[in-house]
Amino acid sequence: MNENLLQYWEKVKQYWNQYSRTTKITFIATVLLLILTAAIISVNLSKTEYSLAFTELQPSDASAIKGYLDTAKIPYKLSADGKSIEVPTSEVANVKLGVESQGLNKNGSLGFGAFSNSSSFGITDNEFKVKYLNAIQGELQQLINSNQAIGSSKVLISLPEEGPFLQQQQEKATASVVLQMKQGYTMDQAKIDTIYNLVSHSVKNLPLENITISDQYGQSLVSSKAGGPSSASLVTSQSEINNQFRSDLQKNINNMLGTMFGRDKVNVSVFSTMNFDQKKSKEQLVSAPNQVDQKGLEISLQEASESYQNNGAAAGGVPGTGTTDVPGYPGSSNSGKSNSEKNNKTVNYEVNRITNDIIATPYVVKDLSINVGIEPPVKDDPNSLTPETKAAVQSALVNIVRTALADNKVTYTDEELQKKVTVFAHSFARPTDTLASKTTTYLTYAGLALAALAIGAIAGFAIRRRKKAAQQVEQEMNIAAKKAQLPTIDIENVTNDNQVRKQLETLAKKRPEDFVNLLRTWLVDE
Repeated sequence: MNENLLQYWEKVKQYWNQYSRTTKITFIATVLLLILTAAIISVNLSKTEYSLAFTELQPSDASAIKGYLDTAKIPYKLSADGKSIEVPTSEVANVKLGVESQGLNKNGSLGFGAFSNSSSFGITDNEFKVKYLNAIQGELQQLINSNQAIGSSKVLISLPEEGPFLQQQQEKATASVVLQMKQGYTMDQAKIDTIYNLVSHSVKNLPLENITISDQYGQSLVSSKAGGPSSASLVTSQSEINNQFRSDLQKNINNMLGTMFGRDKVNVSVFSTMNFDQKKSKEQLVSAPNQVDQKGLEISLQEASESYQNNGAAAGGVPGTGTTDVPGYPGSSNSGKSNSEKNNKTVNYEVNRITNDIIATPYVVKDLSINVGIEPPVKDDPNSLTPETKAAVQSALVNIVRTALADNKVTYTDEELQKKVTVFAHSFARPTDTLASKTTTYLTYAGLALAALAIGAIAGFAIRRRKKAAQQVEQEMNIAAKKAQLPTIDIENVTNDNQVRKQLETLAKKRPEDFVNLLRTWLVDE
């Protein structure tokens, strides 16, 4: 058995030794690569692949989900901060559905569902108020957290105390909200206003001015209705308006002058400053519906008429005996009779009452200057641009400045407007010259690159030719060496002595010199 193994091993060695060193290394590397690939595939197939199921969890939610997974015996991986949970990829959908069906992921808040999970029997009013307040805060947190840009939130509401007596002025509720923004997300003004409205409409007697919202860095997020946008966004908006005004004005001037001189022969620069102060005024106007007689609409009429008639006794007395009589003046002897009449008419008219709330324009151009450079017809001669042409352009630009500053409520003289406009003639630097120089540079680099490639190709061809010649010489030397090799007799594979004798006889007859060399080699080895 051992002899058979040895013979088999010897045959394997002979088969292996007939290959070159390069072939052996390639074969070994291929086998190792196949083994390594098979090992990696088997490890990956046997390995459980985990996928992220929950992120940005609150500690209470993470604890509840962890208990659910332990009960269901589902393997999971909990992150170092305890805010993320990974489950096997095949179980992600089932786990999410199971967690949501049991209401375990509440984003750290309890909504009105807390009332359905507990009995209200025997609960005091104070306990009920606390639970009710927590439920409102929890519902608002869940509502705010549904925004894709918000990772988590914290809401704190303060409700006014309700006393047994009616108050003339009812107290207002207040709310404070802290938003934890997700990385890479921002909140624009419209989304901020939406959160303000959600909080205000969810709590009774909670006006917008009693709500405070900030992010995780302590930066206040102000509502546009409660106090306008933040100072940073306001400055950005004003800067954008000013830039847009300058850009539009510059574009219009370029279009106007470009049609006369050519678009590549006019360069316009506009500088402006704006006043963004807003003014609000209120007008209360009264006018008669009937413009002919300037009377209003008659809405009520009241008339009253009263008449009185008196037939009294004759007036008499002793002359000059009264306290107010003149002594010796005779008294009246006629009888007393009087008539009176009174008419009263009241008419109520209704007039047109008009109330106008006027807000001035959101911005006013405070100052404006325009500089225009024109290339003269003769490139190197600025005087070729006639004074009449410059004056016409100057006049057109002055009109533009006058119109833009019309709402500034400042009266400018013609000289002051002339100073705000500058028109000059100058030759322009042509981009074609730069393009030509760049083209020349690129062509030079391209020529150098081609020359380098040619030299490299020639050198490579020479090296390859020299290498090929060396290989041919080496092959010839190997052939000569093979011819000079001594003949060998495969004694190990010969089964009996007769075959060895026959091989020696054949060698001695056909190649006597080689036979002699073979004998010498055997003698030296012995």
